[in-house]
Amino acid sequence: MFSLVYISSAVIPFSATELADLLAVSHRNNATLGITGMLLYKDGNVMQALEGEEAAVRKLYGKIERDPRHRGVMTILQGPSEGRQFAGWSMAFRDLRAGAAEQTPGYSEFLNTPLTSEEFSSDSGRCQRLLTTFKKSM
Repeated sequence: MFSLVYISSAVIPFSATELADLLAVSHRNNATLGITGMLLYKDGNVMQALEGEEAAVRKLYGKIERDPRHRGVMTILQGPSEGRQFAGWSMAFRDLRAGAAEQTPGYSEFLNTPLTSEEFSSDSGRCQRLLTTFKKSM
């Protein structure tokens, strides 16, 4: 099993409809590829965890890097993992826009962290903790 976590910024922030469309396509494609994961979205910024066979994850990530809707794509974590953290989720999703994070059981300001490289590049474990927190609340 291989996992990869990245962050990026949308060139133009996604509307609720665009996010729903993106998720529908992701669910379908990821299920076909055997990829699971989670996507967090806040203020035009994305953090996404992908997991599956390494070749499939890297191929999908290459496609994401070339997607003109993204800029500033940065890998935060990558490497082999003992198993899936998001098994059964072709793409779990949480929109962290105003008010959404505060509804999570056990909320703390950590959950309201901006999804930017400045916040996560120096401490990659921080993104793993954020993803795990939302995994537990789903």
